[in-house]
Amino acid sequence: MSTQTDPAAAGADLAQLTLDFHHTHQLLDPAAGVQTWEVRITAAGTPVGSLTAVRGLYWKSDNLRERMTDERSFPALVAAQLLDDEGRFTYAFEEFIESASSILVVDGLHMEEAFADPVVVAVVVAAVIDRLTDNYFAVVLPAEDACTDAGSVLLAEAGALLSAREFSDELQIIDTALAAPGEAAQRVRMRLRSLARRGGAAVWDDDEDEGWDEEDEELTARTAAVLRVALEELSEQIWQDVAALGDAPLRRGQGRVLGSLPPITFRQDQQWRRQMARCFDDLAADLAKTRTVRPLCTGEEMALHLGIDRAKSLTRNRPRLVAETVEGLDEDRGDFDWDWCSTVLFEDHDVLMLFDASLDGIEDSGNDVTQALGLANLAAVDWFEPFRPGQARDPARGFRHA
Repeated sequence: MSTQTDPAAAGADLAQLTLDFHHTHQLLDPAAGVQTWEVRITAAGTPVGSLTAVRGLYWKSDNLRERMTDERSFPALVAAQLLDDEGRFTYAFEEFIESASSILVVDGLHMEEAFADPVVVAVVVAAVIDRLTDNYFAVVLPAEDACTDAGSVLLAEAGALLSAREFSDELQIIDTALAAPGEAAQRVRMRLRSLARRGGAAVWDDDEDEGWDEEDEELTARTAAVLRVALEELSEQIWQDVAALGDAPLRRGQGRVLGSLPPITFRQDQQWRRQMARCFDDLAADLAKTRTVRPLCTGEEMALHLGIDRAKSLTRNRPRLVAETVEGLDEDRGDFDWDWCSTVLFEDHDVLMLFDASLDGIEDSGNDVTQALGLANLAAVDWFEPFRPGQARDPARGFRHA
């Protein structure tokens, strides 16, 4: 594929990668059921790659096998293996997949050398899946034996990274009804995000990547400064709540911070609320001392989640305050990446389950589901127990407000 500017000259900047989806649809389509999307990949406006995504909608096609065969090439191979002569899904395919009613075939990949890496391609494919499918799709990629060019090799490797399962020697399939592909997509996005933050080239050393650890990441100076301001603001607000509400039961939304916590906390007493307020103070103090933050208990996890949400709001809505906060601090390409913070700064997001009304009782340590999932310290009385021995805060540190 030719480009106007060499991608290396554009800095091979992973943070600048974007996707443009192009699809032309005839309003009165006489041959419904198959849609072809051309996905163009650019970096800072420079074309660096493309791929084709063919969406086969079983319920809209008179004979999906014939329609996909008419597309030729890889979609025709997919049709021959997944659909019978009448256009119905084969028994082998229905046994293999959870609940698919449609197919997305990804092929025709071309990538400039600077971006020709399986992790980059896996993130591209994950974005295409997010855009063009729902929970009832089978996403088909070439398997190793079907690879005829560099692009199909990259797609095969990307499929493996996204937890695709091998259906045959030629095909591997991502079942969007399963959790594993979504979790895999999150992992590859984090790997790419980490690399983009470091400003590296698209291709990295395998040995270096094997040693990659989320705990090695640290906040940029400007990110840490804004997060600290956010936590300090929330601290002021929750201490006002504590003074105003005392031991009184809460309603959803009552107060400035306490009412935004999960409902299981609404009947906690003033002492519990003081401990929750101190979580914001402890995290802000950590940032002031070390520019790093690691929640040591469930209460601190919740405080950090709220702090990140508040920091995100500040960067969107309070540009003057943010500018004053970061004045004199060096800029970094990773500044204000709050999604990265939400992923990397936590061991898990179990505490957020407490907001889901359908999971009522999940905090009960005797709950079978809780035990099966290995959940712990979700009950409000356990929020301030340290996750690990030796992690306890100094008990003599007291409270910022008496």
